[in-house]
Amino acid sequence: MSRGTNRRRVRLDGRYAPGVTTIDLRRLHIRPGEVRDERLDVELDPFVLGGQRYESSPSLLPVRVRISQASGATVFEMEVEARLTGPCMRCLAFAEVERRASAREFHDADAPKADELRSDYVTDDHLDVGAWARDAIALELPEQILCQQDCAGLCPACGKDLNVEPHEHTEREPDPRWAALAQLRDEL
Repeated sequence: MSRGTNRRRVRLDGRYAPGVTTIDLRRLHIRPGEVRDERLDVELDPFVLGGQRYESSPSLLPVRVRISQASGATVFEMEVEARLTGPCMRCLAFAEVERRASAREFHDADAPKADELRSDYVTDDHLDVGAWARDAIALELPEQILCQQDCAGLCPACGKDLNVEPHEHTEREPDPRWAALAQLRDEL
């Protein structure tokens, strides 16, 4: 295969070099009614949730972006799948979560800067796919990342993993400072 043919194939594929997280919109020359599909491998910054760090695995995620020109504005559609790994939020064991995110943005370059018709991800005719993908994944994450759906967590008294060693502690004598409240509870 000649060198020129190889270059042409990569260009038609819509693939970018690793580490490229933006698309230069001026380079695309999209006309009204035209649609362009692009594919980038994006590295996501780690998420810090509840003081714990969650990283994507693998580190480079394939992101598909569809760009179309409509009514003087540009419409962007994105799809990305990610698997995040880190500690369980209840027991601190290994946990992973897989999420698929899709998002749509509308950008009118002629609209005022604070207008809803301008995308926050477009700056100087460059679409920041990395930031957009990270935000889309963040919106899809569950409230808690768990090692298993019914994770029992850690024992509040001794700190042991209740998934491995389920147990209960016998009740201790209540603190004498609470005696007045216990008496009030009994009266009501």
